[in-house]
Amino acid sequence: MLQLQELLQERYQIQRQLGNNGIRQTWLAKDLQAKDDQNSLVVVKLLSFGGAIQWDDLKLFEREAQILKQLNHPFIPKYIDYFCIDDSHLWFGLVQEYIPGKPLKEKLHQEGKFTEKNTQTIAVQVLKILSYLHELKPGVLHRDIKPSNLIWGEDNQIYLVDFGAVQDKAAKESVTFTVVGTYGYAPMEQFGGRTVPGSDLYALGATLIHLLTGICPADLPQQDLRIQFTDYINLSLAFENWLKKITEPSPDNRFSNANEALNALQSGEIYFANREIKHLDIKDVINNSGCGILNKYAQVPDDILGWNWGAFLMPCLWLWTNKVWPGLICFVPIIGFVMAITLGFKGNEWAWKSRRWRSIEQFKHHQKGWAIGGMMIGAPVSIIFWLFSLSYLLDFIF
Repeated sequence: MLQLQELLQERYQIQRQLGNNGIRQTWLAKDLQAKDDQNSLVVVKLLSFGGAIQWDDLKLFEREAQILKQLNHPFIPKYIDYFCIDDSHLWFGLVQEYIPGKPLKEKLHQEGKFTEKNTQTIAVQVLKILSYLHELKPGVLHRDIKPSNLIWGEDNQIYLVDFGAVQDKAAKESVTFTVVGTYGYAPMEQFGGRTVPGSDLYALGATLIHLLTGICPADLPQQDLRIQFTDYINLSLAFENWLKKITEPSPDNRFSNANEALNALQSGEIYFANREIKHLDIKDVINNSGCGILNKYAQVPDDILGWNWGAFLMPCLWLWTNKVWPGLICFVPIIGFVMAITLGFKGNEWAWKSRRWRSIEQFKHHQKGWAIGGMMIGAPVSIIFWLFSLSYLLDFIF
């Protein structure tokens, strides 16, 4: 066991332990040869060879060092050094850049479940990293994406760390690989020794589900090997179906690559798995609510189109329960009345797209309640307000 302030290779001064999984020890250390003292902290991973450590563990450790040395991405820790210590027993060490921040697992534990917006931001950043890794020649597969391996940096960027399970795609698929990955996040094909780019996509999807629900994917119910998460969260339809597609059990039914997944996420496209189309009732097809207010492709059911009295008469209150955030403009003097008229005209369409509704009937009932409230409260208050404003204006003129 290393001691605090102990010096390795006459260069790395041990500060504190970051982790110990029984096979590897991870330490925070200070690089005494660093040119910039402010960036002198590094991560030192140590593998003690012998005892329970097998050759496969050493191969994975060396592969991590070799591939990390080849990578050059702003959101992947940079390789610094690799060494061997032959003391009372043999030690192998890997030194890499330290990323100040919190693992998403720790952030989830301390701050609770992530919002859909934050989760989508994380997805976009990780997909860009995966796109870089998968498009290398040969491509690189991480094989162990999970909340503890994603760091929310102090600069509010997401970093992908721990390449201990990484695989170089130059290896032939017919070769039997060491089984790596974490149960609940790794797809079935990975435990069968076959890993493809879609395997990393599945792990990302499972990670996002964990962040949204607060429940480890391994503890969520499954049906036909599909993670059943929709009962635990309320998401927009587009994002819900995107998560379903990226976590399909069969790699052939997932997105073909990280770029496709990224484009689909950013465009707000809605995916229905082929297995579901045959069983969809017409009402389910029509219920595309929550697809996003900017989604110009989604058709709003004819049953809900028309003037929205609740949005027109009580815009300052109506917008909150319907999550129509452009309505905040109604608080701006002068142009606020123009927005109230706009909400009356577009309110039903925007409300349908802005949040998820169980059914058209629920939507109608909700808007009817606001219309009644608008007639009984909003209209009288508005009349009094405008009469007062008119009286004040006349007094000012004459």
